Amino acid sequence: MVEGYTLQLLEERIGYRFHDSSLLLQAVTHSSFTNEQKINKTKHYERLEFLGDAVLEVVSSEFLYHSHPDLPEGELTKMRASMVCEPSLAFCARDLELGKFIRLGKGEENTGGRERESITSDVMEAVIGAIYLDGGMECAKAFIDRFVLSDLEDKRLFYDSKSNLQELLQGKLKKEFHYELLEESGPEHDKTFAVEIIMEGECLGRGLGRTKKAAEQKAAYQALLLLRDRGYVFKKY
Repeated sequence: MVEGYTLQLLEERIGYRFHDSSLLLQAVTHSSFTNEQKINKTKHYERLEFLGDAVLEVVSSEFLYHSHPDLPEGELTKMRASMVCEPSLAFCARDLELGKFIRLGKGEENTGGRERESITSDVMEAVIGAIYLDGGMECAKAFIDRFVLSDLEDKRLFYDSKSNLQELLQGKLKKEFHYELLEESGPEHDKTFAVEIIMEGECLGRGLGRTKKAAEQKAAYQALLLLRDRGYVFKKY
C-alpha cells in the first residue's frame, strides 16, 4: 500500500465497514506480495476475484434486464460484457484510487503494477467478493450500484471511446482525424505514452497511458467529452 492509504480509508471510500477486515486485506493483496513474504498463497485476491466476478454478473444482469425491457438476450449480453470488462472496471477503480491500496511485491511495484488495468480491475472484483462474504448480497449490490452501475453514459463513452469517436466523426460528421504520438518516455519495462487527437488542425483531446492503445483510449474519451459539451450527442445504446 502507498503510505497513508489504509484499510480504514478504503472502507470510508467504499462506504462499507467490514466485520472481518481480513477479507478486505486479502482482496487488496496481490500474489506477488504473498510470494515475496512467503505467506499462504490462498491469502491473495484471486479466489475473492472469482467470487466477485460471479456476483457482479448476477447484479449487472438483473440491472440490464429491468432497465432495458425491450432488448433481446443478445444485446443484453453485449451490454453486460462491455460494462464489466477489464477497462470498464479499471475505470471504476480509478475513482477509488484503488491501485494505491494494493499490496504488491517489489518487482510488480517497480514495473507499474499499481496502474495496470489487469490488476486494478481484478481487485475491484475481489472487493465485491469480500463484501459479499462479509455482508451478503444486498451490501455487494449497493457497492456495485454505486461504483459500477452509476454514470453509465460516461463509462460507455470511455470503454468504447475509440469506436465511438470514429463513428461520430467519420460516420456522422464526415470529419477526418488522426492520433499523434507526442512522447514516449521511461524505461522499456515501464513506458509512458502521450497521445493527442487532431481534427482539421485542432487538438480534441490528450491522453497518457502505459501502452499506446491506452493513451489513445483516454485521448478519445477526452475528445468525446469536448464534443458533447459542444452539443454533439452520441449514444451507442
